Amino acid sequence: MAKKKANAPKSIQNRRARFDYELGDSLVVGLELTGAEVKSLRMGHGSLRGAYVTVKGSELYLLNSTINGTSGVRIEEQDQTRTRRLLAKRREIDALIDAKTQGRTIVPLELLTRGRYIKLRIAIGKGLKQYDKRQVLKKRAESREISRALKPQR
Repeated sequence: MAKKKANAPKSIQNRRARFDYELGDSLVVGLELTGAEVKSLRMGHGSLRGAYVTVKGSELYLLNSTINGTSGVRIEEQDQTRTRRLLAKRREIDALIDAKTQGRTIVPLELLTRGRYIKLRIAIGKGLKQYDKRQVLKKRAESREISRALKPQR
């Protein structure tokens, strides 16, 4: 008999990132987590809203990401938004540090909880201006109106 798979979410998304940044290639890195944090993320109790990646020394750190505990998993309030170290290869870290020194931002996109390990997908981005965001919204509205007009009327 086949094993039942839990209905765990495939990933925890940072939806705002694609709207606020012009993103380049993405990279998957590991996270240094505690056991309670892993269990909580597998249950889908995490958020990347407002999270960002910074460089301290020659290492990468994820700041301001929230991992909430549940009734069965206790995570102290000060530990919910603690700084977490990212695990990547040295040449990947060096490339990200170079991009950071050029004025780019390292943006966390999603937490991948599907496999054996919990991974974080990050990308190098450039912040969009307000008028760029307005243009995107205008194009979406226009395409929505066109698709409504082309849809057969009942």
